[in-house]
Amino acid sequence: MLRFYIITAVTPGINSPEYIEVGLLDGEPFVYYDSKIKKMIPKTEWIKNNEDEDCWDAETQTNQATQEIFKANIATAMSRFNQTEGVHTVQAMYGCELHDDGTTTGYRQEGYDGEDFISLDLNTLTWTAANDKAVITKNKWEATGTNAHQWKGYLENTCIEWLQKYVSYSRDTLERKGRVYPPEVTLFQKDSSSPVVCHATGFFPKGVAIFWQKNGEDLRENVELTETLPNQDGTYQKRSILTVSPEDLNKNKYSCVVHHSGLEKDLVLAFQPGVSIGVNVGAILAVLLLVLVGCAAFLIWRKKKKNGKGCRRQMGSPNEQLQWGLVY
Repeated sequence: MLRFYIITAVTPGINSPEYIEVGLLDGEPFVYYDSKIKKMIPKTEWIKNNEDEDCWDAETQTNQATQEIFKANIATAMSRFNQTEGVHTVQAMYGCELHDDGTTTGYRQEGYDGEDFISLDLNTLTWTAANDKAVITKNKWEATGTNAHQWKGYLENTCIEWLQKYVSYSRDTLERKGRVYPPEVTLFQKDSSSPVVCHATGFFPKGVAIFWQKNGEDLRENVELTETLPNQDGTYQKRSILTVSPEDLNKNKYSCVVHHSGLEKDLVLAFQPGVSIGVNVGAILAVLLLVLVGCAAFLIWRKKKKNGKGCRRQMGSPNEQLQWGLVY
């Protein structure tokens, strides 16, 4: 499974790139681009050994062009939502997965400010708008239907072909024998009326369990568990969010419990209202968190080209070539 992040943000006063793309294979970052370094770079030895400089030049040019599209899409979305300032994000996810039973899954969707915006239905070849602001984009993209057909062919065929090749290139790396990193866990609350967040990051392997206790008893109600997300360094992060009234927080003892193979025993952190609590039990810091504040993680699959003219092979004639970034 190969994943890419495309993330753009209007970030006045925040020292982070406005556009980022991170490629991951089974959660392992192997390529990276952002608008500050302005270059696609390899992150693993196996991709360095299988791609030449032409590939990186081609991917850099593609990202620079796509970056402008996403910048324009942010402005368009802000206008539709009557927003004139603040931090806003557009995220795109497209990718493919090859399952153990031989079946495949493809997806292409976009979000705005962490909420669903529009997605492709590969069965009907139509776009699904998540809100009324996205209907304009849906109608625009469905005017010809070309993009939907191109994406279906790419996600169900070409994407899987190159996914299998990349897995074979990196098989030894992905096994990561003997590598275990325990999580760094933090409890925090924005204010007394906000949910309490238990955030674990910097851990490997991916499997982790996070749950809450109330006065020593397991608690299942009013708890939201987020998806496990990759960090740039190959480790993972996950959150469990507890929604409870300020009165209940003061009357009872709430604790976050984290179970991971890198810990000798379960880590238990008791929440104290008004106090952020953190325990650094891992050597790896979640560097990408500094970049992804307020952003959801989204995925994309890219492919490789062997003829020395770049690793993003287009399909068909110039009029049929796939558009990586679609204008709202």
